[in-house]
Amino acid sequence: MVTTTPPGRPESPGAQHAPLVFTAPGGRQHSAPARFGPSAHRDAALPLRARRVLLGRREVQCVQVFLSRADAAHPAARALLDTEAGTALHLARALEGTPYPYLFPSVLGYELDAAEPFLLYAAPRGVPVGRTQVTSAADHRVFARDLALALCLLDGEGLVPRGVSPATVHWDGTALQLWGLEGTARIGRPRSPWGRAPYCSPEQRRGEGHVDARDAVWSAAQVLYQVVTGRAGPADRAPEDLARHRALAGALPRAFAPAAAGRPTPAALLELLAPEDARRLLPVAAGAARTRHEAFDRTLEAKRRASAPLAGDPASGAAGAAGAEAAPGDVLCPYCLEEIRLDLSHLYVTDDRNQYQPLDLSGITNPVRRDDAMRAAVQRCAADPDFPDHYIPVPYLTHGRPLTVAMIGQSSAGKSHLLTQMIAEITDGGLRRYGVDWQSVNPEQHARFVRERVQPLRSGKVLAHTERLHEFAQFVESLLLTDAHGRVRPVAFFDLGGEDLVRTDEALRFLLGVDALVFVVDPALALPLPQLDALRAHLRVEVDRDGDTAFGTVLDRLPRKGPYLETPAVMVLGKADLLRFQPPVDRWLEEGPAAAIGPDQFLAESADVHALLHRHAGQAWLRPFDAFRRCTLHVASATGGRESGGRYPAGARPRRVLEPLVSLLAMHGIIEAPGGAASFGVGREAQ
Repeated sequence: MVTTTPPGRPESPGAQHAPLVFTAPGGRQHSAPARFGPSAHRDAALPLRARRVLLGRREVQCVQVFLSRADAAHPAARALLDTEAGTALHLARALEGTPYPYLFPSVLGYELDAAEPFLLYAAPRGVPVGRTQVTSAADHRVFARDLALALCLLDGEGLVPRGVSPATVHWDGTALQLWGLEGTARIGRPRSPWGRAPYCSPEQRRGEGHVDARDAVWSAAQVLYQVVTGRAGPADRAPEDLARHRALAGALPRAFAPAAAGRPTPAALLELLAPEDARRLLPVAAGAARTRHEAFDRTLEAKRRASAPLAGDPASGAAGAAGAEAAPGDVLCPYCLEEIRLDLSHLYVTDDRNQYQPLDLSGITNPVRRDDAMRAAVQRCAADPDFPDHYIPVPYLTHGRPLTVAMIGQSSAGKSHLLTQMIAEITDGGLRRYGVDWQSVNPEQHARFVRERVQPLRSGKVLAHTERLHEFAQFVESLLLTDAHGRVRPVAFFDLGGEDLVRTDEALRFLLGVDALVFVVDPALALPLPQLDALRAHLRVEVDRDGDTAFGTVLDRLPRKGPYLETPAVMVLGKADLLRFQPPVDRWLEEGPAAAIGPDQFLAESADVHALLHRHAGQAWLRPFDAFRRCTLHVASATGGRESGGRYPAGARPRRVLEPLVSLLAMHGIIEAPGGAASFGVGREAQ
């Protein structure tokens, strides 16, 4: 039997208090003594467990929903608890100051990055209706009204409770309380099988189509039918005896339609069940609390009005377009940052002892064998005799001008983890949905990158800082990207190191050649939100209202012709898992990748991230968006959670790490976008 009522009260005599550290909904961290009762699964099919807790010296009765250490090692189990926490916290914010918080569990705190993550609730009201009776006709009306109200409020937030059943709907004789929030899903997401017959709708049970608010209407109708009749209804159609029950006959026949399109919406159901309450329902839907975007809209409109630079203008960024190439043979060496060109007399391959040996192509006349030999070969770069010996993969020199992508930000921003996961997503085929495929520039070097960076991070290990060969530009990796028309372009990734980014002529020369920039915002430095205070104390850092010094250094070195810099750029709010319950980060971290690029791609996300930074961080942190004509803003998490003892407890789970690069590739024309590359990021075709 599924239940949301935890097992027995902790025994008081002689029990020891254990400290419980948790974060309150407002973001402040608290510690209180706690005594725990025995635990049990809330649902035999799910890993979540529950137990009574006596909290604090006054021993306030609470309920802890948690994962055991063994279950917490599984990302899917943590995702369930994250979903429940995110929904409970979202509803607490949305309904604050309204008459409706009583309809949902009252969350007191959480700690979700621990070895045994948990949620802390106030004690439930009432018991599940599967274990009690709602007897009188008056109670039936109140029960039905409250259930429809709960669905309406969730619908207003774009959420659908997929777990509505007699086990998750509580009744205390006067009011209802809806639990089962771990099954909540956002409207429009692909359905996945969830719930049990007959309480889940037929299409939800099969996992077909997309989540619809009317999925929950089916569930609510089944619960109401059982409350009134004392028995469960059929799993795929309306009960045959509805007409014999006055409380059900007028409101529920359409709610049992086999497809969501035939059912009433939650608002329409409330109108049928309690028309007077439907008229009094306060406007507490998400639209009433949606972040304001006026500053973003003004800045974007100014960019749209600005004249686009002429094609071929060095300041236009046109050199970065998909088909553009520098002078034949001229390529920027990714190590010493000097210009080099292919020289067949300086080619090498590695032997079985991993030593470089000269490669002589003169005896290879077969063009297929010759191309294969060159693909595995490297060229020794002698452009800077004072620089340590370094070798460039030949394919990097034979496919035109490489597109250089520079990661910029403080060393604490998590750039290395973000870039590693970004490249890993590419090699997993993440760009194929946009018509772009990849190939390694040098198979041996790429295998080393995967072995030394990708595999350890994916297994949950925190990556160590990489030793730099050069003080301001670290070459990380390069790939060959092939667009939908078969054009091949090398893409090289660099890490410009925060505090080490110094103002030198060499740095200036490198920045002049960069084709795309990724500005990574460290939330601990940018956002004075209380949920980050404990992290700041641990790292011994403070909020910096003056912005990232690395951002300012780069912006001051780039030449500008006209009101805006024309190099494509993105801003990424990194480590977004630290803010996964903070609007609007909570929404965007759950968004899957777009199936295709649209004319206004990423503008809604950009507006939300801009509003968050504008409100909490200040304008200094938005300097890149103000400076670059084409600049989108993103949230991303390379790891999915905080580290503990040099590891990520549930492994590193990347979220939305590829979207910033998708934006940059669209601005360069490697990914085709409606309106053309020149308009991507401003939302309309450049005039």
